[in-house]
Amino acid sequence: MANSNYDMEPLKELIKVLNGGVDFYTEAKKKLNNLELNNVFDQMIVAKAQAISDLQPFVLIDDGEVETDSATSVEIREAYTKLIGKVSTDKEHTYISQLEEVEDKVLAKINKSLQRELPVKCKSTLLDIQSRMQGCHDQMKQLQEMTA
Repeated sequence: MANSNYDMEPLKELIKVLNGGVDFYTEAKKKLNNLELNNVFDQMIVAKAQAISDLQPFVLIDDGEVETDSATSVEIREAYTKLIGKVSTDKEHTYISQLEEVEDKVLAKINKSLQRELPVKCKSTLLDIQSRMQGCHDQMKQLQEMTA
């Protein structure tokens, strides 16, 4: 049972999507042998891990436990299946396109969370994360256009 007067469910969903994003970038690094892309993917992993770390205290206060799940997010599983199952002659572009979709989902979950009534510090943290994740999205969008 939640310990606060706030609905933290959207925040938990966001953390699941971020956890899924870390998993996907890690998987993409294994599948693509491109040092330049791996460096970009490492930046994305670090950004998402930092966002998760920034959000966990709010979930912890609400629930008393850290959110570690990524598998229950249906949207992420669908994106993962699409990512792995897609056969393409241009693997880099395929991965980048799918990862850009993951970035879209991250931003959508942030927006959904921001529409809720949240503690001031939580909302401030979310706005900071939104700015950082928008940067990640824009970078993946640019890579997507460059590899098209």
